Amino acid sequence: MTEIQGSLFPQRTVPKLFEDVKFLNQEIQELYCSDEIPWILGVSFGKDSSAVLQLVWNAIASLPPEKRTKTIHLITTDTLVENPIISTWVRNCIKQVKLAAKQQKMPVEPHLLHPSVQETFWVCLIGKGYPAPRNGFRWCTDRMKIQPVNNFIREMVRVHGETIVVLGTRKAESSKRAATMKKHEVGRVRDRLSPNSRLINSLIYTPVEDWRDDEVWLYLMQYPNPWGGDNKDLFTMYRGATADNECPLVVDTSTPSCGDSRFGCWVCTMVDQDKSMQAMILNDEAKEWMQPLLDIRNELDLKDDRKKRDFRRIYGRVELFERNIGDNKTSVEFIPGPYTKFWREHWLRRVLEAQTHIRKTAPEEMRDITLITPEELSEIRRIWLEEKHEFDDSLPRIYEEVTGEPFADARPAAERQLLGSDEWTILEEICEDKMHLELMAKLLDTERQYYTKPRRTGIYGDLDKCFETSSRSKDEAIGNAHYQRNLKQAVADVIANPIEKIQQVKDAIVQTNKSAKNKSIDVAKLKEELESNNSEGRQLSWADIKFSPPNSTEETNSD
Repeated sequence: MTEIQGSLFPQRTVPKLFEDVKFLNQEIQELYCSDEIPWILGVSFGKDSSAVLQLVWNAIASLPPEKRTKTIHLITTDTLVENPIISTWVRNCIKQVKLAAKQQKMPVEPHLLHPSVQETFWVCLIGKGYPAPRNGFRWCTDRMKIQPVNNFIREMVRVHGETIVVLGTRKAESSKRAATMKKHEVGRVRDRLSPNSRLINSLIYTPVEDWRDDEVWLYLMQYPNPWGGDNKDLFTMYRGATADNECPLVVDTSTPSCGDSRFGCWVCTMVDQDKSMQAMILNDEAKEWMQPLLDIRNELDLKDDRKKRDFRRIYGRVELFERNIGDNKTSVEFIPGPYTKFWREHWLRRVLEAQTHIRKTAPEEMRDITLITPEELSEIRRIWLEEKHEFDDSLPRIYEEVTGEPFADARPAAERQLLGSDEWTILEEICEDKMHLELMAKLLDTERQYYTKPRRTGIYGDLDKCFETSSRSKDEAIGNAHYQRNLKQAVADVIANPIEKIQQVKDAIVQTNKSAKNKSIDVAKLKEELESNNSEGRQLSWADIKFSPPNSTEETNSD
């Protein structure tokens, strides 16, 4: 990163930087006064966004009060899993901005955004069973960061027609960020004002896009904070961590992972380790109370978590993929799905234990910490009961065991249930294995859900889905997936070389899955039909193989 900054962004002299600040002051004023388009300024209250907010604030404050007619909406996102130190810092900054804006008659209105309760980290991971985020499945950024911001911007566009979004994005952050900003420059309407494909009717304004890290800090140290904050405290926070990057306000997926930044989520598994939190704990005894959070994060960051996950995808089907195992060899394996019931309950217990422990041992100002909100717990409980059919209703029990307090669910009629833990225990005793238990639970709970409805239309389809997803054991389900895959491959092979390949395909299918009753394929009859079809110019279809009439003699002999 230093090489990138040194080669692409030569260091300015201090007088030149001050001159550029004066130029930006005039540019911001002209852009602000040129129309009635509302401004949305995205901040994380890290160094870059603080510098931009300070530039904008000072420029608008220099205007006479009668020209400060356009509201500047200040937005920041709380994912609910932010580093607690940073979350506290951000909330204090918002309070200072609100007070200063009122006192100085500044048209600045802060907004603290959150992901919807259905899309929070713990609802997705503990409730739905999503595995910890990885580069191949980075489900967190869009749900927790991009969607809340974009929803706010879209609402502003709906009301006002268009917006200008002001960001602290800099090309010197990374080569990828520089390339993305360069691409957007093609459609620029003026300097530092670019369109963004994800934000319709919005232009992105980036005042410090060409600044280096040291220039950002120089500006913050030389110019006083106008809303009453102390930039030296911000510098001290950065100095306490190993990384000098912040997690900016995110509007698209080109933003790099925030896991190694100073302002990332404490649960982030997008990087090998959370160096910033480790540094905070090691460098300051007053922050050792955060160790339980780091422990949970490290426990989530398991490179191979297949044993913790279901063998089916979240929609109940077994999906296969071909993996390279070296020496030009491949292996066809199943794609692991969501965390199993046991591990979802485990993560719930771990988070509640950490929350309970921190509320007892953390410094006084941090003892009201909430790692998982009551709304999230209620949504997790709903998912377990209604979508996963786990009517043993284990969440209230786990909550009371860990916290010592009963769980109060705010959802109407949350406690009205026809099935409960007693029925679940009986099922566990009489069912032969986990899959049998799962099937019976799904069937019973599906019937229960329709029992409360005025019309039972669709019940047979839902009961069929229970059998489709839960009637086979793990080995049988995976074997069936291989069988179906081989049938598809058979179609391709037979079409390519119809007569010679039939017996080879049949033998391969039988060898792959002994339990599949595919010996009913009559090779002689299939050849005869194939030759007849070929003479008519028709290609053999998958149905010709899969649904060919069985050879009753062969089946009898084989039985």
